[in-house]
Amino acid sequence: MAKKYYAGETKEQRKARKGKEKMQNIAQSNSKRFVCCLKFGDKYDADYVNKLYNMVQRNLTLDHEFVCFTERPQGIDPNIRIEPLELISGVSGWWYKPMFFNPNIKLQGTLLFLDLDMIIFENIDRLFEYKPREFCIIRDFNRYLVKNYNKFNSSIFRLETYDRKHKRVYEDFMKDPSLPIRRFHGDQDWIRHCINSDFNYWPEEWIQSYKWEMRSKPKFDSKPRGYRDFAENGDPEINEKTCIAVFHGDPNPHNCKDPWVIENWK
Repeated sequence: MAKKYYAGETKEQRKARKGKEKMQNIAQSNSKRFVCCLKFGDKYDADYVNKLYNMVQRNLTLDHEFVCFTERPQGIDPNIRIEPLELISGVSGWWYKPMFFNPNIKLQGTLLFLDLDMIIFENIDRLFEYKPREFCIIRDFNRYLVKNYNKFNSSIFRLETYDRKHKRVYEDFMKDPSLPIRRFHGDQDWIRHCINSDFNYWPEEWIQSYKWEMRSKPKFDSKPRGYRDFAENGDPEINEKTCIAVFHGDPNPHNCKDPWVIENWK
């Protein structure tokens, strides 16, 4: 790109102008909001992506673009922007989440990542407005069992894509993905390993575990893992500040026959 020169402008003035223009470009880029999800393989079908999109549209009033990263876009709502998932040998499922920490990702702005297995039922504008320009993530739901549990749950996190503070989540992973995959149980443990400062936990009442915090850990039926529902269906206890119910493990939303789930997962 050709350099701009203005008549009578000194070297110092040109340097100051370029710095100001750079900051303006960053600010303009960072004003964009993205809601992103990841669909890899066939664990979750296109219906999960489409329902997540619908729930976001009902409950987010701020300007944004909804983006799905996937290698299988068939059946996904045409209103959803598709970003092809760049496949990496030996990498599958949640282990693609480190790519969202790539400072050179195509999406430049504020990125709110959402897992597919959740129900959004109240306004989520606050997830963009809370502690702006800072990295935010869920305190893992083992908080239900252990007070002040200090690990991450990566079902929902927010970052500024231009911010390079946490780039090692991506860059160290890409040096040899097989190493963290062998060493850590999942992506959220890897992310926690890489991030020891400059992070915030979302307020716990905003985002709740459906089976533990909202349904008080009921017993499952006798079906195999991945297909189980609660032995007895019932109604969740909903904190007035909660906007998202996360379905980690069993049951998946499509297997859960709680009337509240059937009413809100759509």
